[in-house]
Amino acid sequence: MNLEGNRPEIDYPTKWEYKIIGADIDEMIKAIETIIVDLEYNLSASNISRKANYFSLNVSVLVPSEIVRDLIFRKLSAHPAIKFVI
Repeated sequence: MNLEGNRPEIDYPTKWEYKIIGADIDEMIKAIETIIVDLEYNLSASNISRKANYFSLNVSVLVPSEIVRDLIFRKLSAHPAIKFVI
């Protein structure tokens, strides 16, 4: 924690995990490929909704800074193929 106790200190580069949820797994993968370029990442399947309407993927990315980490989050969140990013 920092001195104010508000946020943990993160040393960069660091591996960061995003959980991505959407309805079309192929489009979600295309979105990831176009947003996360020139960075090392791993992609794995996570869950499928009961009626198979939604899928989730885990993306682990080696991010060099907080700015890049937040930018990836914002771009993933704004992509039409992605419903939620956690």
